[in-house]
Amino acid sequence: MRKIFLLLLSFGIILLYSSSILAATLVVLNKNDSNLAIIDVKNMKVIAKVPTGDSPHEVVLSADGKTAFVANYGAQTPGSSLSVIDLEAKKELRRVDLSPLMRPHGLQEIGGKIYFTAETNRAIARYDPAANKVDWLMGTGQNVSHMLVGSADQKRFYTANIGSDSVTVFEFANVPPAQSKITNIAVGKQPEAIDLSPDGKEIWVGLNADLAVDVIDTAANKVVERVKLGERPYRVKFTPDGKFVVMTMPNTKELIVIEAATRKEVKRIKLESAPLGIIFSKDGKTAFVSAVQADVVLKIDMEKGEILAKVETGKVPEGIALAEM
Repeated sequence: MRKIFLLLLSFGIILLYSSSILAATLVVLNKNDSNLAIIDVKNMKVIAKVPTGDSPHEVVLSADGKTAFVANYGAQTPGSSLSVIDLEAKKELRRVDLSPLMRPHGLQEIGGKIYFTAETNRAIARYDPAANKVDWLMGTGQNVSHMLVGSADQKRFYTANIGSDSVTVFEFANVPPAQSKITNIAVGKQPEAIDLSPDGKEIWVGLNADLAVDVIDTAANKVVERVKLGERPYRVKFTPDGKFVVMTMPNTKELIVIEAATRKEVKRIKLESAPLGIIFSKDGKTAFVSAVQADVVLKIDMEKGEILAKVETGKVPEGIALAEM
């Protein structure tokens, strides 16, 4: 009887694990193909491709994982649109004209709204999918406001301003457009990659020219430490538990894992391709990484530092998003 119980329990766990994998939605943007690839997470196979606007850079998913929002950044000609894609129907529902806002980037989905940077306009803005319109915007006053992160309560937002060597802090009394305060924090040269710790206490910003990361204390709004890396960190991402920060390093084709509390390097994961975008599973044990040279999406066991699977998705995959139900 005990053996039967254990067998049924094991079978139930396997089913639960399998269903959680099947319920996950993984997408990646192929910049040079101008499309979005939908990936079967379990088998790591592309199941569909959906056309987007020119040279899409960033993508986020709705909370239920059914809709993708794509920033059409543009290649030679500046882009000015968002693609809204139905992932179940595998088609673009609409292309939202953002004009006069140009070069949308740094997407964040918070509370059902889509926040983004308008790089050319030196601003951040918000798209309301329900109303199908941009319902709020605010200027940074800084040059090349590229990446954006925001707190879950929508009271704090941070932009990395590549051209001004600064991070802009937007602090609100409540959800925008509530009373606000704007602070520009001087950081190192050419800040681009940026992430907010899960507890909201630190911002880590990658410095393209200084080959390092500046750590910002969000209570004091100032840089408190610099972590030297020796190469450009293309993206900087906290693990879901906040214990580690992972950098994608395209020049050396590796991931660098730093312990957040001590700022000490834990390990480097060597790759065959140059990593760009990165997203974690909810438990932080698995990372999905978009990479070029060759163009693939990698599934990586973060505990073992091993590549579990890879799939070719298209030309120059970068923006990547995952939703787990």
